[in-house]
Amino acid sequence: MIKTTEEKFKTVIEKNTFYFFNSSFEEKYEAHINTIRETLLVLKNEVEIRGLNRDIFNKLLAKNEYGLYALLTLTGFSNESFKRLITLIRVVDDIKLAELSFKDKWCLAEDIENIKEWSDDTIARKVVHDEYFRAGIVNLFFEGATIAFLANTIPLFELKKLSISKLQFDIPAMIDTLIRYKEKGSYSGKKENNSESIIKDILETYGLDSEAGDLSELITNSPDIKRTMDFIIPDKKTPRIIIESSFLVTTSSGQGDKSKTEISIRRLIKQHYPNAKFIGFVDGIGWYVRKGDLKRMVSAYEDVFTFHKDELKRFESLLKEEFEIK
Repeated sequence: MIKTTEEKFKTVIEKNTFYFFNSSFEEKYEAHINTIRETLLVLKNEVEIRGLNRDIFNKLLAKNEYGLYALLTLTGFSNESFKRLITLIRVVDDIKLAELSFKDKWCLAEDIENIKEWSDDTIARKVVHDEYFRAGIVNLFFEGATIAFLANTIPLFELKKLSISKLQFDIPAMIDTLIRYKEKGSYSGKKENNSESIIKDILETYGLDSEAGDLSELITNSPDIKRTMDFIIPDKKTPRIIIESSFLVTTSSGQGDKSKTEISIRRLIKQHYPNAKFIGFVDGIGWYVRKGDLKRMVSAYEDVFTFHKDELKRFESLLKEEFEIK
């Protein structure tokens, strides 16, 4: 029997479960949470009795399968943020960071152009079975915030998690961890935290108008190809500079497709807007570790900038020259 719209509507309203949950899964996950909590309570007790030392945390990571979970929970690191940190250590050459993390002991020569982030399982295995990797992780949480490269590279929101006071179960530090857990989503979603806001601020400083969106000639002539632009200066009717911004912190395989798309876009812009400069802001560890895709990506633009302060000054010089600003 076919139900009426009203009958189907009433089914959803009257039989609504409000929140879906699988009882069996809930019980299993509660056990997971309880294990982490108990691990942290034992760790807290040991720190109070023996005092803060690296051996305690080294043993925690080596002997307890929940040790890494507990350490990340204690400091407020998400799995994704921690994986980014490991990837950063693997791909950059900084003497102090390498010494602190014992990089030369556990990081073999890798093909940087095709590097992939380690999975959670890979990291968990190395923590248990590789003593140098494990010791390097402990060192990061004890002294990472003192490394100049990390202080200048990692956002302060994340750097604050590398705090020795958190390892001591200091109450204000625990409150800080709770706040950062709560605010992570809001922090990430703030417009001011978007790299494109820096470009917008520079344009406003020099009194330059811009628009975002579709270019009419590209819609008309190539409707099947992406053509939404981040910044069109000064407007869509008479564009003089067209900017695409791509700041990537992940190492996804989709970067190859993105670079191919940008090359197609450049051809269209040259054909339909020959007087406009097509430039890119390309930055982030996601591009740094996939150099093959990066080379294709930068070939799409007449010029490429990063968000490094020197590059931002160079971008300002381009604007001054193009728009005859003194």
